[in-house]
Amino acid sequence: MKGLLKKLTYLFLAASFFSGSALYAADLDEVKKNGVLRHIGLPYANFNTGSGDGMEAELTKLFAKSLGVKYEFVQSDWGPIVQDLIGKKVKVVNGKAELLEDAPVRGDIIANGFTIIPWRQQVVNFSTPTFPNQIWLVARADSPVRPIKPTKNIDKDIELTKALMNGRSVLTLEKTCLDPALYKLSETGAKIVCFQGKLNEIAPALLNKDAELSILDVPDALVALDKWKGKIKIIGPVSGKQQMAAGFSKDSPKLLEAYNAFIKKAQSDGTYLKLIKKYYPTARNFFPEFFKGMK
Repeated sequence: MKGLLKKLTYLFLAASFFSGSALYAADLDEVKKNGVLRHIGLPYANFNTGSGDGMEAELTKLFAKSLGVKYEFVQSDWGPIVQDLIGKKVKVVNGKAELLEDAPVRGDIIANGFTIIPWRQQVVNFSTPTFPNQIWLVARADSPVRPIKPTKNIDKDIELTKALMNGRSVLTLEKTCLDPALYKLSETGAKIVCFQGKLNEIAPALLNKDAELSILDVPDALVALDKWKGKIKIIGPVSGKQQMAAGFSKDSPKLLEAYNAFIKKAQSDGTYLKLIKKYYPTARNFFPEFFKGMK
């Protein structure tokens, strides 16, 4: 009898756990009913500073306010960030996402400088783009590697940049937009160094001479250039132009629609550009076409 009671108690607790942590994402109606928007993210560049502010932090708080609900930040990391949204562990094999066992859904939106890359598109719905991106090769200012001379042909520029990696160590970070497999860096002859720290620690690691070169995405590069003036230089592009956006579960189409409407308004009434000027003041110099027409 005691054994049966113990088993029933366990089942009850397990059921309570999964109902509280949900195995499916909340759509707009559920978010409003629950009265809270759960924002999944982590400290990264100026999207989320780790102190409660940052471009994406402020933008998502404004989105929650527009829905009439409270804002809640959910700390994650690049490895589990997608599973925290969709409720499934994900394995990426040869550029394709494989869904594995169930995992608790911890949030309703990923807004953290989340780059649109093919495998993520297979399992996540992306919003209207919120920030331009590209992968650059960077070096310490005293490096003998010199920046390429742009040719006005992005494919040629990438080829010239990659040629400079041959025989040199290059810092990368797997399972992020800096994953070397995304850009076929193994074919360049580079000595690939898979960094074990966090994304926002790569620039300091480069300055610490953990490798001769590093690939960085635009947001991190802009922050590094500003923070360590005169100590880092851009060598050239490793990818074509990319875009970042907020990520939503495929079970949350109405929430995605509401966010897109919110972003459209923010980009037309000056709210969005005000945040860009605050957190990424030089971004418009590098990507003027992305911000064209915004107030």
